[in-house]
Amino acid sequence: MSAFLDISHIDMVFPTPTGDFTALKGVDLQIKKGEFVSLIGHSGCGKSTVLNVVAGLYQATTGGVILNNREVREPGPERAVVFQNHSLLPWLTSYQNVELAVKQVFGNKMNKAETKEWIEHNLKLVHMDHAMHKRPNEISGGMKQRVGIARALAMQPEVLLMDEPFGALDALTRAHMQDSLMEIQNELNNTVIMITHDVDEAVLLSDRIVMMTNGPSATIGEILDVELERPRDRLSLAKDIEYNRLRAEVLTFLYEKQRKVENISSKKTATTAKKATA
Repeated sequence: MSAFLDISHIDMVFPTPTGDFTALKGVDLQIKKGEFVSLIGHSGCGKSTVLNVVAGLYQATTGGVILNNREVREPGPERAVVFQNHSLLPWLTSYQNVELAVKQVFGNKMNKAETKEWIEHNLKLVHMDHAMHKRPNEISGGMKQRVGIARALAMQPEVLLMDEPFGALDALTRAHMQDSLMEIQNELNNTVIMITHDVDEAVLLSDRIVMMTNGPSATIGEILDVELERPRDRLSLAKDIEYNRLRAEVLTFLYEKQRKVENISSKKTATTAKKATA
């Protein structure tokens, strides 16, 4: 049986004034329907580039993406993206921000009552129905991100793409958002690809963790299966032997196998320049 989402032998080369820059080399990943996959790695390892290729925002130099037996060549509503910045329109209420996406995707397929019911349903999924008539400047950062997720879910995407969606939130809000995402994914069985720099987040949420090598020519270094039972409780997992083993595997990859080594000559040059301007 073919994969639901097949990222097949992706190379991504960007032209620059000094020559071609190979961001990705030979990225190959097959994802099952309903699977939650996290991409993790150091800055500059091509995580966002992979996500942008799946979203259809970039066309791979070689290789390609097949979603549900259809080639991905451009953006489409079957792939909704949630960015680190909520990207809400500030002059619209939470309800209206979601409504905009619904009308764009479904057009006249829903009547007014059905549209209202669908928008409210998705705001309830992210626990934002109580603030549906508030504008972005009237709600917190975490609440804005919930609305962004509701907007993405309202498009009924086959794949939810999340680019560090909780990266700008404080630790407590981030934990609440992670719990909400687990609830939503359990209820809807979405296929999710999420970029994160947070090891604990990756282990808590994922079915598999895809660890990227450092760029340039970044690729998949290791893939870690996370077979922890669902639903998952962060407090119980804190003392769980398997959870801590998985966490250690990711940390070992990031900080030993893919340790970022600073260029010593560049460091000396920077120090000299700093002294000269002091």
